[in-house]
Amino acid sequence: MKWPVTSGAETTTPAAPSASTADPYAVCATDPGAAPAAGLDGIPRQRPLAVESAHVAVAVRAPAVAESAPAASERAPAAAGSARPLPAPLRRVRPWRLFPTPTGTPFTFGYAVVLAVTSLIAEYADPDLVDRVLQASSTDVAHLAQSPVRVLVASALWIAGGLTSAYVIAFLLVLTALERRIGGWRTAGVFLLGHGLATLATEMPVGLSVLAGHLPESSLHRYDYGISFGVATSVGALAGLLRPWLRWTVLAVFGWMVLGDLIAFTDPMTNWGHTMALAIGMATWPLLRRVSSRTTTGTRETPRTARACP
Repeated sequence: MKWPVTSGAETTTPAAPSASTADPYAVCATDPGAAPAAGLDGIPRQRPLAVESAHVAVAVRAPAVAESAPAASERAPAAAGSARPLPAPLRRVRPWRLFPTPTGTPFTFGYAVVLAVTSLIAEYADPDLVDRVLQASSTDVAHLAQSPVRVLVASALWIAGGLTSAYVIAFLLVLTALERRIGGWRTAGVFLLGHGLATLATEMPVGLSVLAGHLPESSLHRYDYGISFGVATSVGALAGLLRPWLRWTVLAVFGWMVLGDLIAFTDPMTNWGHTMALAIGMATWPLLRRVSSRTTTGTRETPRTARACP
């Protein structure tokens, strides 16, 4: 048993703090250089408390050292013969973001899955069945007069030309980029807006020409389906959100394709529809730029909170 130290007439015994009043974070301030506390008398082979204090101090200093390591590595010059770091613009390039993902672009991803299924059906199902389904989904004048909403939606579930069409790649790249900038609901609205308006703008003249006697009545039942009008509108809308050099490059390339088809005059109504759909997408620039600006600057990054020392 350890006897208290007496000095004069008064006995002094240092009082140990109680468990209820002790600071739970006092260990964070432990000085590793302080003298070790005395152990219990009469118990051999006790572990020196100085070792425990040193371990606690090392554990406390470890996060600070780990956090300062990246900064030190950034300040340190590159070793001879080591690879030079990529420039900041190249480090931000992530190729996998060019294509849709279930979490990042759910609208484009889900729509692409539906189009893949319908394309496989059109490729491998019974031809007579496919012909009847496509005829029922056609946005011709007769169907638009009877059930416009149903055929406008149904016609957008098929790809004219199947999975080998160039509009498949354009759909994936353009709608993914557009959805990452303005969101899924707005992307769906832009796509359906161009799909619907361009379809009506091309079919209404057909109906008027039939009434005037310039076209035969069979023109009221022609095949008209696919995603090309919606894709053309999305291209025009996305161009307004890009940098100027990339914006005019995209418009020049796609516009040249559209004008080339129009000059070839193989399917004038559809080709005129692509031109009008591109113009509809460009008309949405003022609105989409405001939406994109709010989406980009309206989010605030949550600051990191420091963890309390246990």
